[in-house]
Amino acid sequence: MSRARSRLATAVGFALLEHARNRFALVLVVFYIPLWLTLEHWFVTSEPATFLLRATGARLTVNGGHLTMVSGAANTVTLIVGFMMFMTTFKSLAFDSRLVLAGYPRLHLLVAKVVAMTLAAALISGYATAVVCGYWDPVQPDLLAIGLFTAAVAYGGIGILLGAFLRSELAGMFVIIMVSLLDTMLQNPISNPAASKDGVYLLPEYGPTQVSMAAGFTDSVPWPQLLLGPAWFAGSWLLGTAAFHVRTRDHRPRAPHQPHRARPSVEDRGPVGRG
Repeated sequence: MSRARSRLATAVGFALLEHARNRFALVLVVFYIPLWLTLEHWFVTSEPATFLLRATGARLTVNGGHLTMVSGAANTVTLIVGFMMFMTTFKSLAFDSRLVLAGYPRLHLLVAKVVAMTLAAALISGYATAVVCGYWDPVQPDLLAIGLFTAAVAYGGIGILLGAFLRSELAGMFVIIMVSLLDTMLQNPISNPAASKDGVYLLPEYGPTQVSMAAGFTDSVPWPQLLLGPAWFAGSWLLGTAAFHVRTRDHRPRAPHQPHRARPSVEDRGPVGRG
């Protein structure tokens, strides 16, 4: 194995270990997802709800409880993955700084976080889809899992950005929770009847929500909307990379430059006496 691959594998191992040590996030995955979706199944009305699916231009009338469950699944995966990526980036920043000062490439550390995030997002999205399928049968369950995955990836990038940019753990958690909740509320036609108006497409969860709703209630695949979640991730990751570079650079004051003094030649020393 080449040195670069060995360094990347080591960084990925550390990133995965950070996620495994985040017991609170693991509890959220195992218990919060089924609890939240079960409560929505019990308490949200199943009366028909009509909304405009912007991805296809079709106006659909579907079970209101199922529609809310799709939004709820997107909300849970975005909260959990965004929280996980923020915590692992924020808490490992001091250690990453020492690694960078020791000569470890920044790119390896950042790519390792992306690999760990991708694995976590895939597992969590698949788990949330399985829970949804336990209550009703979406038309395209595989596409639903992909839609939830793109939502998780978008907020994973946001988590990396906040972890590298913010200096307060509380501030990062507050931002992720509030942005995810507001985003989900504005995308859900049940809580926001004007969710079909212009402007919602600027939010991170717009593309993933459109894909997930199309997967739940139609047999169409909205290809353009599939790219919006990864696009949000790419933009957040680039900004997070810049912030990570600033936070991990060497802030120690440099020693003043000492001009090089040439040694005097034999001629400059004058005649050398004999002993």
